[in-house]
This record gives sequence, structure tokens and C-alpha cells, in this order.
Amino acid sequence: MNISIKNIFKNYRSIVWLLIGILTGSIIGLVLGKKVEIIKPLGDIFLNLLFTSVIPLIFFAIASSIANIEQMGKFGKVMGSMLLVFAFTTLLSAFLMILGVKLFPIVDNLNLTMAENPSGKIPTFGEQATQLLTTTDFYELLSRKSMLALIIFSILVGTATLKAGKAGEKFKDFINAGNEVFKWVISLIMKAAPIGLGTYFAYLIGVFGPELFGSYAHSLALYYCFCLIYFFVMFSFYAWIAGGNRAVKSYWSNNVLPSLTALGTCSSVATIPANMEAAENMGVSKSISDVTIPLGATLHKDGSSIGSVIKIGLVFAIFGKNLSGIDVVFTTLGVAVLTSIVEGGIPNGGYIGELFIVTAFRLPIEALSVLMVMATLIDPMATLLNATGDTVAAMMISRITEGKNWVNHKLTVDA
Repeated sequence: MNISIKNIFKNYRSIVWLLIGILTGSIIGLVLGKKVEIIKPLGDIFLNLLFTSVIPLIFFAIASSIANIEQMGKFGKVMGSMLLVFAFTTLLSAFLMILGVKLFPIVDNLNLTMAENPSGKIPTFGEQATQLLTTTDFYELLSRKSMLALIIFSILVGTATLKAGKAGEKFKDFINAGNEVFKWVISLIMKAAPIGLGTYFAYLIGVFGPELFGSYAHSLALYYCFCLIYFFVMFSFYAWIAGGNRAVKSYWSNNVLPSLTALGTCSSVATIPANMEAAENMGVSKSISDVTIPLGATLHKDGSSIGSVIKIGLVFAIFGKNLSGIDVVFTTLGVAVLTSIVEGGIPNGGYIGELFIVTAFRLPIEALSVLMVMATLIDPMATLLNATGDTVAAMMISRITEGKNWVNHKLTVDA
């Protein structure tokens, strides 16, 4: 599989244009200062379009995925082991990143304030959970403030469609079509992202000053350093758990092509063929790789999980919130898992994770543009971890389902 410079530029073209828009907006904000507020409506229009289209997208994407799960592969022990491994690595990566943020806290000089609770009453944990996970009326599901409740509802609809069998075929066709249509809606809206985010970033820089760059630099340095350590150390550890030193050697000798493909395409889905070939060379049986690799491209995202934590740490620093407390930690872990599950294996991930963060922590609208810029900057490294983590997960699943001797029967190391 050859990855040419032309193809690499083609796959990163959207990111390049977005960075150009952000850089241009930053310069305009530095030059015009607070006068730049006059162009803020352009950014508001873009964000409003994104908000209104992402709600139906989430519903159709989740419901259709579950309704079609019978087409994804066999169930049973392999499926259960796969979900266990995916959940374990996703949660562990997020938890380790939380520790990283605590050890190397992101310091911000902006200290923007959030709107106070007008009632002055602090809801209990049970009340917060109820508001976060459910709504009192159906129409409230259509609000971005009820996104987690919408996800639960979408899961129920998808499961019911699957259970309905032939009687639900027409409805399955409807949600499948809706999923495809709204993926295109998002794609069309994102064509305006360089202008929309560039304008909003100009507003942030012009109004709040260039101190924002320092927060980004700190966050990016922490993220990339942590991910490199996680990539080499934790993936080696996972491979060792799966099959000892032979498995570690086999994993790294066969992981070069998937790694280059992930970085070159910036897409977990595009890395599936390279991962399938690598998994076979690592000794993973087709009955496991045929299920794990395709599903992993959609459900298993250690890089996105880590990215969710660093983005939360960034906006918490900007808005003067503390990443501490049991409720905050559990919410952060939950957002990381949901981001890993719901984000598709497409370039730039649809920015759905950023909407989760804004919704879960009741952040102001200004936080979304900060998060989306951060998501763009960390996307290449996130894709590398997301994609290459699927093969080592397949090795761990082989260990669980086939026993420790799978490594002796199947594992081959290329000379």
C-alpha cells in the first residue's frame, strides 16, 4: 500500500484549510482587537447550523448502527470479550490522562467566568444524573442540552428495531437513509468551518487576548507527549498481556504499515485493510479479526478518549473550573467513553465529542470553538492511537477467547 505525498495532502486538506482559517482569524483578532466583535455573527451562524444538524445525526447514527448489528459479525464469547477489552483500554487511557492533567495542570491567565446559577440552588447528584440522562417530554430530546438523553433514546430505538425483525425492516431502511443524509448535511456544513471557526477564533483573540495561545501550547505539548508514551509503553504492555514477549515483538514488527496508514489518511476506517493484514500476521484468527477490526474502527478509540480529557482540562482552565471531585471525574470518564463509541471513524470525527463536553459540563457556547480547534490540532495523533489500538485489542481478545496457548499455535514473527 503506497501512501504518496499527494494523497497525504488530499486527506489532510480539510485540516490545512481549517488551520489557515484559524490563523487568519487570529491575525485579524490581534490587529482589530475588540472591534472584531462585528464579525462574530458569522461564527454564530456556523455553530448554530452545526448544533441543529448534529442532533438528528446522532439519533440516526446510533439507532441505525444498533439496528444493523446483526450484520456486523457473530455474537457470543468473542463479542463479549471484545466489548470488555474496548471498555477497559478506553477507560484506562482516560484515567491515565486525568492523572497526567493533575500532575501537569494546564494554567490559564484568562479566567473567564461562567454564568451563575440564578436560583442559587445546587442540585444533588441524583438530580444532576436525572437531568443529564432523561427528559420529561419528547420534544426536549431535540435540544443539544439533552444530548445524553438523546443517546439513550437512540439506543432504545435501535434495539427495538433490531428486535422487531422483518416487521421493522421499513423503519430500519428509514433510519439507515437518515444516517446517510445527515452525514452529508454535516459534511456540507463543515465546508464552511474555515470561515466559521476562523471568525469565532478572531473574536476570542480580539476580545480575550493572545493568552489563549499559551493554553493551547501547554495542552498540545502534554497531549502529544502523553500519547507517544501511551503508544509505545501501553500498547507494548497490552501485547505482553496477550502473549508475552513474542506477542510484543510480533505486534511492533507488523504495526508499521497501519501506523503510517493512520497518519497518512487521518482515518480509522481507511486503516482497516492494513489492520486486517497486520492482525493476520500477528496470528489473530479471522473469526476474531473480522469482528474486532471493523467494529474497533467505530467503537474503540483510545486516542479520542485521551483527547476528551485534555480538551476538558483546557476549557476548565479557561473558565476557571477544577478537574477534581468524584462527580467531575466520573463525568469525564463517561464523556470519554461516549466519545469513543459515538464518533465515527471518519476524518475529524464529526466534532460530536465537543458537543458532549459542552452539554455534560454545562459550558457556555464560547467553549465549543475552543474545543473544536483543539480537536483539529490533536486529530493526527488521536487517529494513530485509535487505529493501531485495534490490532493489539484483537490480540488481547485472542488471549481471552482462545487461552494463553493461542500465541504458541498461531503467532508468527516475520524475520
